[in-house]
Amino acid sequence: MSKRGRTGERVIYASPIYDALRVAPSRITGRGLFAGTVIPARAKIGEFEGEVIPIAEARRRAAGKRIVAIIELERYAIDASVTRRGFRYINHSCEPNTFTRLTRERAEFYALRRIRAGEELTVDYGESHHEGKLPCLCGAKSCGGWI
Repeated sequence: MSKRGRTGERVIYASPIYDALRVAPSRITGRGLFAGTVIPARAKIGEFEGEVIPIAEARRRAAGKRIVAIIELERYAIDASVTRRGFRYINHSCEPNTFTRLTRERAEFYALRRIRAGEELTVDYGESHHEGKLPCLCGAKSCGGWI
């Protein structure tokens, strides 16, 4: 369940799994999002949260940036660069342990498999503003080399 905060950002009512997530240095790049508890396979981990903005504004904000914390939905986008927690820190991997389910109004993250406590959460970014030009640093055996 979610609501709007004072600045229009989407604020998520947290779950025990989401509450246990932590941000820490990542072996992939920068900071990453880590499981603070075991997460069962297929469990909903949480939702992407941030400022709700028009898609055109999201694309303007993303233009020319290497690191972007924006997800486009059907009618608008969510910019997580205004928040200091959550899925804005999830890094890309060619062999991810989570997946994103996009609906008209939200981006939800689920476990692809059982995730160990302390393990970094990763997702396949799929199509992104990088257009296959950003080197991938995931280190997976099946790494495609580019995001």
